Amino acid sequence: MSIELTRFRSDQLDEAVLLSQAVGWPHRREDWELNTGISVGVAAVADGRLVGTAFMTPFGETCAAINLVIVDAAWRGRGLGRRLTAAALDLAGDRECRLVATEDGLPLYEQLGFVAGQAVRQHQGIGRAPQVPPTEHVTWAGDDGWRICAGLDLAAFAADRRDLFEALSGVARFAVLRQDGETAGFAVLRPFGRGWVIGPVVARTDAQARDLIGFVLRESQGHFLRLDTTADTGLSDWLEAHGLTHAGGGVAMRRGGHRPDHRPPHRPPGGDLRSFALVSQALG
Repeated sequence: MSIELTRFRSDQLDEAVLLSQAVGWPHRREDWELNTGISVGVAAVADGRLVGTAFMTPFGETCAAINLVIVDAAWRGRGLGRRLTAAALDLAGDRECRLVATEDGLPLYEQLGFVAGQAVRQHQGIGRAPQVPPTEHVTWAGDDGWRICAGLDLAAFAADRRDLFEALSGVARFAVLRQDGETAGFAVLRPFGRGWVIGPVVARTDAQARDLIGFVLRESQGHFLRLDTTADTGLSDWLEAHGLTHAGGGVAMRRGGHRPDHRPPHRPPGGDLRSFALVSQALG
């Protein structure tokens, strides 16, 4: 039986949810809809049935995330994952591509030119709020707060994710850290999978990141929470101490890179902003 690769269609969403459930992913239909609404996808179809997916999420003209690469168990070992990923890379054009690889997927992505970076550590559980009061003022942003957060994210992530932040604004809350009358950092809380996800988190210092996450923990007590961070942030022990246990992860990988004229035009004063938590492993 032959497999046809076509553009993913919205009427294939229910089949896609079943594919992700079969591999143990927690994605709800709403989570797929958020991703597919800002992405272009490739569908592998055999005898009229969806047997594989891969998506390219563009972040402006300079960067893209490759994500939701899934192959039905009955069709593995035939090179379909490679074909799907290659097709998604073709959609990305000359953009730098980023993804989070599982241990099983690492060899394939290395063959396709991706280079391994930091380990991604997934933390989840019923969070416990810090007993120590925050050092900075953190509050929920207003309805339009996502726009300022998208600008801070551009400086930290080095790619334009405004479309993603606009999509998040319809389902998420944005916690913002104020310093000298300005927004100096933020954390996003949104429904996902079994509960809620905290991420992205952008700040200049470890203390600011902990203040932001601590605020969200305080506002979300009793709820199942997930946060994905990279090993270099040093947050894992702190997260464990506040109820979010380490539950696996992956490896952040990149292929290609920015041309000099694609770099952000400036960095905010007072120190560089950093990403302390991912939106998700799919979207970086």
